[in-house]
Amino acid sequence: MTITKEKKKDLITKYQKHKNDTGSPEVQVAVLTERINHLTNHLSTNPKDYASQRGLLMQVGKRKGYLSYLKEKDLESYRRIVDLLGIRS
Repeated sequence: MTITKEKKKDLITKYQKHKNDTGSPEVQVAVLTERINHLTNHLSTNPKDYASQRGLLMQVGKRKGYLSYLKEKDLESYRRIVDLLGIRS
């Protein structure tokens, strides 16, 4: 139930700030959003998978933390990433 290496690499390449950037908040939010979308689809077909549901809630919380940090530090980057990923805030 994870994203593929190729998909993760594409996300990192798309949202990174510089060539070796893999840990910036923008990249982390993009990867978490992809995982959240994957788990949401999984849970729509498997509604009683409570372990995955817990994992989904933990990932949503982690993404919220990254977004809060980004909103404090760089509001323009926050707005851009929310618009690009289509996240409600």
